[in-house]
Amino acid sequence: MASNQTDHVIFNEPTVLTERRSVAQDCRSRLSLSLPCVVDTMDNQVDGLYAAWPERIFVVDRQGKIAYAGRQGPWGFKPEEAERALRRVLRQ
Repeated sequence: MASNQTDHVIFNEPTVLTERRSVAQDCRSRLSLSLPCVVDTMDNQVDGLYAAWPERIFVVDRQGKIAYAGRQGPWGFKPEEAERALRRVLRQ
């Protein structure tokens, strides 16, 4: 995307997990994210299970169950819905 070029967020496709983690850490730093982030394995098993392509917001409760499954983004994102679900999970 042109915005990626403007924002200097262009990366080569990682070929090993350490590279994937490095890209994720760089993105986390650039976005000043304070929440925990996870990185899928190189076979993209989690992506396949959650049908997350190109991206989705999920909230997983303390028992490991999906408490909120957003629509595919970025156009389907509803951060306010995800926030409400996250607040419910945190009150449990």
